[in-house]
Amino acid sequence: MAWGQYVVGLTLALLILAPLFNMNPMAGALIEIGFEGGHGTAAGMADTFSDLGFEEGADLALGLATVGIVSGVLIGTLMINIAARRNIITPSNENDEPDDMIREDSRPSTEEFSEFKKDLMHEAGTTDPLSLHIGLVGIAILIGWLLLSGLQWVEQATWASNGGLEILAHVPLFPIAMIGGVIVQLVITRFGLEHHVSTRTMARIAGTALDFTIVAALATLSLTTLGEYFLPFLLLAVAGIAWGLFVLIVIAPRVIPEGWFERGIGDFGQSMGVTVTGLLLMRMADPSNKSGALESFGYKQLMFEPVVGGGLFTAAALPLIGEFGALAILGFSAILTVGWLVFGLLYFGRMVPDRGRGRWQKK
Repeated sequence: MAWGQYVVGLTLALLILAPLFNMNPMAGALIEIGFEGGHGTAAGMADTFSDLGFEEGADLALGLATVGIVSGVLIGTLMINIAARRNIITPSNENDEPDDMIREDSRPSTEEFSEFKKDLMHEAGTTDPLSLHIGLVGIAILIGWLLLSGLQWVEQATWASNGGLEILAHVPLFPIAMIGGVIVQLVITRFGLEHHVSTRTMARIAGTALDFTIVAALATLSLTTLGEYFLPFLLLAVAGIAWGLFVLIVIAPRVIPEGWFERGIGDFGQSMGVTVTGLLLMRMADPSNKSGALESFGYKQLMFEPVVGGGLFTAAALPLIGEFGALAILGFSAILTVGWLVFGLLYFGRMVPDRGRGRWQKK
């Protein structure tokens, strides 16, 4: 999904946007930056656009991010309804009576009760639970900032010292901060402090932070720039949406052996905006998480986010295009796209669950 956005965008830029609209070939990276990366990535790379002489790219990326979120939710909801009508998915509690739902909801599960205790365990102490969780988020961000600052120092002291290619200087903080979050979680697990941390509280903090990020990014959007480049902007948006639908409808059922729609709709939502969009669509398609899509989505993030979707390559794409040309990056992205597709079709696409042993096996 992500690497294909570069292929589609760069192909569009080389064949249409650059020759017909005299646009910078870097416009080919806007689909991945705006759609897969979202508002945070687009806003965080504003200085990169300016430094590379593509100032209008920042506004176009923010505009695409806005289109991606709106269309992702609307199209994703439509696809979920179509999937339900065609019995591809079975919505949870679809035929439940209101009284039955009330009775079920009135009996909290062991996991829910455990989370409730985590929320209240510090009530009698000196530390407020919300302050504790915000502090953990702050520690994760601080670790990420220290890591990124160290990497940037190494870059400036080595290959970029004499005016060489700068990559890490343009990397946003949040993909490295996620590594800081992993470190914090490992420390918490290592010392047996899990009972102090509530997943629900962390999710609410993340949701609030995302809301502020989106509002702040939209406040900087220039409608004048979108008006000047309306047709190229429209072509990029349509191409990005079409690619996302193609991957969901055609590729996902062939590479995901079980629960392909629940998992695919999450990746579709993320590729059209932000991670929360993907989580929202997965919740709509599978409220009870019977497919295990949420866990699969979460584990994938650890290898996905540091690279694309606002990761290292997303930040490096623009300077790489400026240094080596759009055609070279198109070839690189095409090789990776085809490679992942072949791997998915030939390996995961041929696997079925072995219910007796609780693992996957070849057909």
